[in-house]
Amino acid sequence: MDTLRGMETFIAVVDSGSFTLAASRLEMSAVMVGKYIARLESGLGTRLLERNTRRQSLTDAGRVYYDEAKRVLEQVSIAQSAVERLRAAPAGTLRVTAPTSFGGCVIAPLTATFLQRFPEVRVELDLTNRMVDLVDEGVDLAIRIGDIRNDDLVAKYLRPYRMVICAAPDYLARHGTPQTPADLVDHLCLSHTVWTARNEWRLPGAEGEVRWKRDAILRCNDGYGLRMAARAGAGLLLQPEVLVAEELASGKLVRVLENYTPEPRPVHLLWRQDLRPLPKLTRFVEHVVQGVGEWGL
Repeated sequence: MDTLRGMETFIAVVDSGSFTLAASRLEMSAVMVGKYIARLESGLGTRLLERNTRRQSLTDAGRVYYDEAKRVLEQVSIAQSAVERLRAAPAGTLRVTAPTSFGGCVIAPLTATFLQRFPEVRVELDLTNRMVDLVDEGVDLAIRIGDIRNDDLVAKYLRPYRMVICAAPDYLARHGTPQTPADLVDHLCLSHTVWTARNEWRLPGAEGEVRWKRDAILRCNDGYGLRMAARAGAGLLLQPEVLVAEELASGKLVRVLENYTPEPRPVHLLWRQDLRPLPKLTRFVEHVVQGVGEWGL
């Protein structure tokens, strides 16, 4: 078995705390993980892990091997990166993570046009709203919405993530057009179950923040479903502008309360400081920056 793969497997077992979690992380079976560890221990002539049904722990030899194996794999990564940087065109696999809605509507189409320009690149795009650890999960680039608090990452600021309040013309014809947040008491609201944890809208007003606490007529965990309901005239919708851009342009949804929308949130591209930027990463960053500007966020 490949010694480097064995080292990678051993490190994954130690970092994750179990053979099963390491197997999931490495996309192999737990049985294969066990074979790699057994082969390492056989070749070294000593046990690296003490295991029982409840827990596992490193032996003295295991602690030494863990530290040295990490150094070896880091050097291998540096060597591979050095060779890849010699290539004129971007190539290789780029792992990107982005928030689900923003990633699906903005990053996925931009990734498609990027791949058309650079066919030697392969992109693994993970759309998730959880906070992905770039180092632990081997991710090259993250797109984050909101404030960032990690000084270990390089951050590039994009245009802000703006919100819009809108409704279908026939809904406004039936219920009237609200002029101030106080008018919302006479309206129906559509809310997202994720970002409206308290089931209320928070809008800036002349005398401070205005909270609309009336229960939503429809709550849904999917932004697309909410947009379809708004288009059908179910009520007022508060969503990121980029997600309703097509409906606004076609007139299927109409902006309201434009002076009372929530403050825009920052959007950043993030990557590791210790990562030597490769052409596949630098070109993708450039492509996203240019593309986001064209989206008019």
